[in-house]
Amino acid sequence: MDSVTNNNPAEPAPTAAAPPTSDLGELREALVRFREERRWGVYHNPKDLALALSVEAGELLEVFLWKSGEEADLGRVKEELADVLAYALLLADRCNLDVRQIVLDKIAQNALKYPVDKAAGNARKYTDL
Repeated sequence: MDSVTNNNPAEPAPTAAAPPTSDLGELREALVRFREERRWGVYHNPKDLALALSVEAGELLEVFLWKSGEEADLGRVKEELADVLAYALLLADRCNLDVRQIVLDKIAQNALKYPVDKAAGNARKYTDL
């Protein structure tokens, strides 16, 4: 069975032979097109998209409930993760947020909170470094 976790936090997560690539704009367009074809836009307000995102994140957690990471069904992980990502992209779209930019901004914020010399190799919160 494929492993979906890295049990040693001191080591980097395993990488695929060829790193996956995606175009977030293309994904957003496909999701919006899918939504609009079904006239679901009326239901996709920020509050309900945030709630749906939380529900789907809970379903992703359920895949791991009472199992080790290796026992989790990778097919279900992929399915639920796709739902989480889809709702996150739809929420960003509805709020007119540039996903690429907000993630890069968050990385920059976290780099300040978690400097390499203090944070490398441990999982402490930035307030405890």
